[in-house]
Amino acid sequence: MTTTRLTPALLLCAMVTAGCTPTVAVQAPSEPITVNLNVKIEHEIRVKVDRELDDLFDDKEGIF
Repeated sequence: MTTTRLTPALLLCAMVTAGCTPTVAVQAPSEPITVNLNVKIEHEIRVKVDRELDDLFDDKEGIF
């Protein structure tokens, strides 16, 4: 007699629990993904200074 009363309650709990589970949907965006690569790169090559330093250190080997 207790199982007949307990069955609908358990069924109702199972339905409520299943209804509360979150849903995750994976969709592609409607617009294409754009990556902005407007990067300003500035650099200086100081080969002349490096060569002068190399010459300076080669002349004075006992400095370091």
